[in-house]
Formats: sequence, C-alpha cells, structure tokens
Amino acid sequence: MDRTFAVLGALSGFVAVAAGAFGAHALRARLSPDLLAVFETGARYQMYHALALLAVAWVSSRAVGPLIGWAGWLFVAGTVLFSGSLYALALSGVRQLGAITPLGGLCFLAGWICLALAAR
Repeated sequence: MDRTFAVLGALSGFVAVAAGAFGAHALRARLSPDLLAVFETGARYQMYHALALLAVAWVSSRAVGPLIGWAGWLFVAGTVLFSGSLYALALSGVRQLGAITPLGGLCFLAGWICLALAAR
C-alpha cells in the first residue's frame, strides 16, 4: 500500500505543478481573474494533498489497520472531486460544477481525520 500511495502522490504532485504552470502561462490571458483564481485554488489543493498522499505512504509503512488506506483513498477522491471540479468550472465557466467541490472538501477532511487516527 505504501508504494501505491507514494506513486499516486508523486503523480498528483506532477499534475499539480503542470496545472499551476498551465494556469500561470496559458490561462492568464484567457480566463477572467475570478476563474483563474478558481483554477489556482484547484492546483494548490491538489499539491497539498499530493504531499498528504506521500505522508500516507510513509505512515502506512509504519502503521497497520484500515484507517491508513481509507486516508489515502479519501485524499485521492477528494483531489478528483475538489480539484477536478474547480478545474472543470474554471475551464468551462459552468458554475453548477461548484456544487461538487464541497464533496471533495469533505473527503479531504475525512482523510485527515483517518490519517491522524492511523498515525496515533
């Protein structure tokens, strides 16, 4: 499990850096400032949770139990739902996609609780 989350964390970090660069260079002239800020928020939270996945990989090599797996998969789901919905909202302008974002935020919160309990 530690390798799975290490690989997912590294790949997610790669995508976060690429998205940040894409936003800063390719989208700056194409998106309104508010939509660019939405896109940048998605990239920032993706990076935070890429690092969280690396923490899950580290803790999973030292802790046993289902909570560490739950933490990792909740961070993955949160990234897809939270960052993915913000990327889609910014690129499409469809504001209704913002309704998905809080579900990703809940996944992030649950993942942090699971990580804390697993590390305990």
